[in-house]
Amino acid sequence: MTVQPRSSQPRSSVSNLILTNIETVPGKTITQHLGLVQGSSVRAKHLGRDIAAGLKNLVGGELKGYTELLQEAREEATSRMVQDAQKLGANAIVNVRFATSSLTQGAAELFAYGTAVRVE
Repeated sequence: MTVQPRSSQPRSSVSNLILTNIETVPGKTITQHLGLVQGSSVRAKHLGRDIAAGLKNLVGGELKGYTELLQEAREEATSRMVQDAQKLGANAIVNVRFATSSLTQGAAELFAYGTAVRVE
């Protein structure tokens, strides 16, 4: 599952679940609210990435190792959120949001959450 940049346009995931970061699905009617769904991924820094990031900090630019790490965490958290919604019988998740938090030095959580719904 590839996570696209957030937009108001709904998108379909591999599982045919509609994900959107707005409160409705354009062109569809929400027929049932099934509740909050969530997924998370905790990732630790990699020593090799830390060394590369330290060097990159000296000259500036994107820290590609960390970008990849966050992308992987976002995909995993989203996948877990979708699985949570499927268990409830949802065919869409609205109001999707992402949050991050530092758990310990060198480890962070990426958290995805939204509202599982049925749409027609």
